[in-house]
Amino acid sequence: MKHAVAAVSSVNNLTMLATPPDEEPQHHHHHSNNNNYHHQHNHHNHHRPPSKHQDGSGTAVGSAIETIGRIYRNTPVPTLVLDATLRVIEVSNSHLELCKARRDELLSRSIYDLPPNRIPVADIATLRGALQAAISTRARQVVDESDSHVGVRLTPIFDDNHRDLIAVILEAHDVTTTTTTTPESKESQESKESQESKESSKGAAADAYVDETYRILVDTVKDYAIFMLDAHGHIVTWNAGAAILKGYAASEIIGKHFSVFYGSEDRVLDKPAKELVLALRDGHVEDEGWRYRQDGSRFWANVLITPIYRYGRHVGFVKVTRDLTERKAAETRLIAAFEETTQLKNDFLANISHEIRTPMNGMLLAVTMLSGTPLNEQQREYTSIIEDSTNVLLQVINDVLDYSKLSSGSFSLTTDVVDIETVIAAVIRNCKSCLKPGVAMHCHIAPGFPRYLRGDPLRYRQVIQNLVGNAVKFTETGFIEVRTTFELDPHDPSFYSILTEVSDSGIGVPDDAVHTLFTPFTRFADSARKRYQGTGLGLSICKSLAELMDGAVGYRPNTSNGSGSIFSLRTRMGRLDRDISSSSSSSFNPSPSSQQQDQQGSVPDLAAQLREIATQKTLLLVEDNVVNKTVMIKLLNTLGFERVDTASDGAEAVRLVKQKPLSYNAILMDINMPVMDGVEATTRIRAMNIEAPIIALTGNALKGDSAAYLAKGMNDCVAKPIHRHELMRVLLKWIGS
Repeated sequence: MKHAVAAVSSVNNLTMLATPPDEEPQHHHHHSNNNNYHHQHNHHNHHRPPSKHQDGSGTAVGSAIETIGRIYRNTPVPTLVLDATLRVIEVSNSHLELCKARRDELLSRSIYDLPPNRIPVADIATLRGALQAAISTRARQVVDESDSHVGVRLTPIFDDNHRDLIAVILEAHDVTTTTTTTPESKESQESKESQESKESSKGAAADAYVDETYRILVDTVKDYAIFMLDAHGHIVTWNAGAAILKGYAASEIIGKHFSVFYGSEDRVLDKPAKELVLALRDGHVEDEGWRYRQDGSRFWANVLITPIYRYGRHVGFVKVTRDLTERKAAETRLIAAFEETTQLKNDFLANISHEIRTPMNGMLLAVTMLSGTPLNEQQREYTSIIEDSTNVLLQVINDVLDYSKLSSGSFSLTTDVVDIETVIAAVIRNCKSCLKPGVAMHCHIAPGFPRYLRGDPLRYRQVIQNLVGNAVKFTETGFIEVRTTFELDPHDPSFYSILTEVSDSGIGVPDDAVHTLFTPFTRFADSARKRYQGTGLGLSICKSLAELMDGAVGYRPNTSNGSGSIFSLRTRMGRLDRDISSSSSSSFNPSPSSQQQDQQGSVPDLAAQLREIATQKTLLLVEDNVVNKTVMIKLLNTLGFERVDTASDGAEAVRLVKQKPLSYNAILMDINMPVMDGVEATTRIRAMNIEAPIIALTGNALKGDSAAYLAKGMNDCVAKPIHRHELMRVLLKWIGS
């Protein structure tokens, strides 16, 4: 038999005990289960004995496997055989009779998935602890339940090196059965019992020594609260560290439930009991939170609760508590420092924005007025260069501010009605003048495209403007195409998935730069010669904005053309009840004349409307910068305003309004000024019940600035550098009627 077992071990390493069909008749109430049993072992056919045509050694191994399987199946001791994954691979007939079960109910199932009465044990948690103890100690464990006459012996079987688990044998036994001895064996039995008693005494003494040593060790620890709970959560031991940390003496706390350390909110949620359940299920539970001392003070605690098993039976829990109040305070200080640093950064950006935009405002307004005077060709060229350079600088500032807002998480979207076709047409008209000679630009909108959608039109346009602007910048010859399609969102039919692709025949993207395309401050094209200007933030901002719009941006090479790129924006936009879909495909090629009409055609109309009323209106301009004040006065004069009073700070503005409370039809208010800023001046003017519209003129462009100004009583906001068209639009809005 030993040779047979060795043969089995050498061939299969005993990873599974496979049993062929039983040749002997079974007890009558098991006959109906034979087919299930046969099917189960056919499922593991790679463990079946060798076929008859194999050599003699294979036949011997097969015979050994058959013999072992028949032994376990017909043993009178109720037995379950588990494989290394603790799944049932054999069941004895006696076990089926004991548990009143069918073989197919047990085979191939994890021991933890079986009902306790099919094993039989009181509960699975107790069995789990006993199995863990048996496997970790490589020794037999016994589970004897005080309320049951049946116990279970767990015997782990390891390989020759005692490293890998092969199987676990579970044997049920009657704990009430006593062995009957004959007179002939009485003497030997007594001798055996005496020897066992001596060994038991030695073991008890050893256990007592270990327990005492462990108790002394635990009591010596003063930085941790280490104590034991019974199976229901009542405190049964108390160490010096627990007394110091929690403020209770052992006589005051032993016997009480450990929930006394938790706050009222945690007790209402039954958190202590839930932690014990999780500890039994997972082997331990760790938690951090506020715990309370005897005097009512609290501390931030890290708590570890681990179930304790003795001879495979769950007897309680060990609880280790650490005081992490200092660490929590350090984290709080770190968060406060981070928030302070973020605020300092925002203040710095706001200041930089103001300090750069303020001189740019005077420069741009002066160039705007200069371009409206009679100029020769050379002067007009120089004026155009100044204006273009100013716009590039402004774009750099806007990119840096947008990136800062996005990276700090302070950027938000504004939901409004979006007309995709109008937005794309405006972007193309805006970029048309920058095309290189010989480059054609056109657009295609899918048939049936919904006219109105719900989304953020400004941020959608910002992304499309950047993608089209890049295509224009990097395309020397050929074409640029903007193609937009749509489909219903498969997960939510109240949304559309909008795909906009910008393809070009430009220089394309080098293979080694593809993975860093959307990385901030990354530039790849002719970076050494700096042929193409830019901050390297555009695509990074597009990526962040797309993600805010619940979408994504992407890139792929334009293989159909042989060179060039295809950048895409996919985003979700809500459906509107007033969707108006076109009946046919919409394609257009904006011409220079349409661009001129978009950029210039509406300006004379606004100027004409404003001049009709400007001569009858009086404005108050509050501006501390002398250059900006001079240029703004000249600009307002060109718009028809003849009566413009000025103030150099907020205090002077308040004094003028107080002197002439009904004189001003509108107040143009700078924000950052000495003596008194524009926000404080607005508050004081509103306190005088003056209802004249106050329009903020500001270089502050961070998120929330405009909303803050409106909350303080201002009516509108125009960002510096001020564009003539925008100023006219706002003035007409508030004094046109």
